[in-house]
Amino acid sequence: MSGMERPVRTGGHTGVRADAILAMALVGELMSPGPVMWLVSPWISDVKILDNSQGTYDDLFDDNPPSSCSLADLLARITVAGTSLTVVTRPDTHNVQFLGRLHRLAPRHTVRVVQSPAVHEKTICGRDWMLTGSMNFTVRGLLENDEAVSYKVGGSDAGQARLELAQRWKEHQ
Repeated sequence: MSGMERPVRTGGHTGVRADAILAMALVGELMSPGPVMWLVSPWISDVKILDNSQGTYDDLFDDNPPSSCSLADLLARITVAGTSLTVVTRPDTHNVQFLGRLHRLAPRHTVRVVQSPAVHEKTICGRDWMLTGSMNFTVRGLLENDEAVSYKVGGSDAGQARLELAQRWKEHQ
């Protein structure tokens, strides 16, 4: 199967926000979790990703569905479903809140964190999809800044990216 790629320009000038694209990808991963997932970004915030205030996503959750889900919450739910998550980020105080919340919510040994002061790539990669480009996974990156990202589904891009990320960060295992 060949993949599909959608270049997306986000920001105030376009009216397009990256959080909607990310929410769609993460909901798909939650419904059909892959064995491995990667999040690579120098700065990561626990930004609200999924708005469930109208109950649209109630069936994805248990008997007490949340009105919204943050990035850490959705990623933790994906690890509960069996996915192993690797987060590569900078050793920066900005990332402490997100990483702490992710570790509190995710089952033990399902999240591996690699900290590198040189990381500048911005990619999130699941089973058969990836979102990559200029944006950090922060409020400004997802909701405010003018960014250029590429959303790829199907094909070999996600698998190739996972292999390359694993090779690149293997010495940190």
